[in-house]
Amino acid sequence: MISLHEGARAVRPRKSGDRALVLRLAVAGSQPEVWRRLLVRESLWLSRLHDGIQIAFDWFDYQTHVFSIGDRRLGNPVTGPNPVDDDRDISLADAGIAAEGRFSYRYHLGEGWTVNAVVEEIRPLAKGERSPTCLGGERAGPPEDCGGLEAYHDMLACLAEPATDLGREWREWVGPDFDPARCDVAAITRGLRKLPR
Repeated sequence: MISLHEGARAVRPRKSGDRALVLRLAVAGSQPEVWRRLLVRESLWLSRLHDGIQIAFDWFDYQTHVFSIGDRRLGNPVTGPNPVDDDRDISLADAGIAAEGRFSYRYHLGEGWTVNAVVEEIRPLAKGERSPTCLGGERAGPPEDCGGLEAYHDMLACLAEPATDLGREWREWVGPDFDPARCDVAAITRGLRKLPR
């Protein structure tokens, strides 16, 4: 049996190449919680997982990112006292995601977003099952340029009062179709399916 964090299930795969991971991704500090559940192959490139997270939270990859997996930092390469290794040539298996059981993803360093991820399940990919796939989620992703977590919470409070000046300003900024309570799982999966293999 494969050891995971408390509460996660694992199934020994028939072949090492057909393992799937179920990841639960949650925007740190968001209230109410914004989360996604993704099914991905363990052979997926870490840089493709970055692309998938961008799609899952409706972000646009305008900023830098870094994965923190144990004591490793992978993402947009940086040298110096706090180096970040390139994530383009490393798979989730190579990065040890399954063994680690959890990781974090930081996007838009500064006033951006941290996504905390937990490996909920490791299992064989079922016959006919496609990945990556969004299996669930709640709430729309915070708009990436809204100013960070505190500004996001202020935005939600203002949108809840649409008759106020700030409510109208935020509504104009996010657009008439933005619904902070809506997560379109099917649309996320369609976006994930467009990722290059």
